[in-house]
Amino acid sequence: MSITERIWVPTDQSPAQRFREVRELTDLLADRLSPEDQTPQSMTEASPAKWHRAHVTWFFEEFVLRRDPGYVVYDESYRYLFNSYYEAVGERHPRPDRGLVTRPGVDDITHYRNYVDAAMESALTRGALDDAALDLVELGCNHEQQHQELLLMDVKHLFSTIPLTPGPIYVDRELDAPSSPGPMTWRSVAGGVTEVGAGPDDGFSYDNEGPRHRVFLEDFEIAERPVTNADWLEFIADEGYRRHELWLSDGWAHLRQTGWQAPGYWHRDDDGQWTTYTLSGRRPLDPGEPVLHVSFYEADAYARWAGARLPTEFEWETAASTLGAQRSELLDPNRCHPRSVAGPGGAAMIGNVWEWTSSAYLPFPGFVPANGAVGEYNGKFMSDQHVLRGAAAITPRGHERVTYRNFFPAPSRWVFTGLRLAR
Repeated sequence: MSITERIWVPTDQSPAQRFREVRELTDLLADRLSPEDQTPQSMTEASPAKWHRAHVTWFFEEFVLRRDPGYVVYDESYRYLFNSYYEAVGERHPRPDRGLVTRPGVDDITHYRNYVDAAMESALTRGALDDAALDLVELGCNHEQQHQELLLMDVKHLFSTIPLTPGPIYVDRELDAPSSPGPMTWRSVAGGVTEVGAGPDDGFSYDNEGPRHRVFLEDFEIAERPVTNADWLEFIADEGYRRHELWLSDGWAHLRQTGWQAPGYWHRDDDGQWTTYTLSGRRPLDPGEPVLHVSFYEADAYARWAGARLPTEFEWETAASTLGAQRSELLDPNRCHPRSVAGPGGAAMIGNVWEWTSSAYLPFPGFVPANGAVGEYNGKFMSDQHVLRGAAAITPRGHERVTYRNFFPAPSRWVFTGLRLAR
């Protein structure tokens, strides 16, 4: 969908209320982090929490406020420091070096956020923004919700590198009672010609979710729950990480290089018991929770071991569309972790973990990137990435939808990724 089309759909919230709510959630998530927590960068793919807070602010300043000739930019150097990948905007600070920027500090970023927030709320409450600008505000709110999830992913990875036992705790919560997932059951889905993708009447969507178009599907079955920790333990016990015949060539090469023996954040204690690192510290593995932090390579190998396969993204969307508003766990700032599939919402296809599909991340027929610099948001990444569908336990509520196309490179494991089988 072009940014020149209307993507902001009025709800019971005014644009100013919507903006304020999104910004307040970012502040809430960051308030649990010290300045020392917000500065480091644990790997190139991750970013410091401080950078996330500044970048989402830069987005509103760059694409909304700079449209007003009377707006006074907070600090011109921030255009270089906090641009992510927008070539049309200009030069930017190298991504691998974001964690080396100690100044501006955390307090400086807070002042920056407050400055931009005041200017945005003034423009919104005065009705000073035209339809095109309101579209950009809604895009910016969704962009910030993406970075709320990224912030939590990146903090988890950072905390996991700190050699403490049981590890740093982002959110303190009680231990869940161990659960059993129950047997894998299947749902039949009729094939034929069906429509997929976001349409003009569906509310906000990113440009890569459309246009809505027709595809032909063969009849198929899809698992009624995602693959769980209990399922994965069987894969490990059956030498799944040592059987080359289960793996794609690139996946096997990556496994040999990295030494993977289990999903990300898993650890086997001396007594043979498995634990996993969570945003609440290291915890015993719950058999009934969806397996988390597996790469596309691992998901594909598991599916082959199980005598099944990963669904295509079109199969996934078609199956999920029949479940209406059913949701599993979405972002609860007091939890930030999936729930057992044996509990409420366990059969939903949206929530708990992003689910790998077999589909390469490619444009839909008739795809046209948004106009201007924001057109760099999705389209230019349509190479060597795989599509994930659904949502995760750190996806902000209201940001999820059945047409959402998330995408990451095949080896990615710090994302809240799992899988669901098809056959």
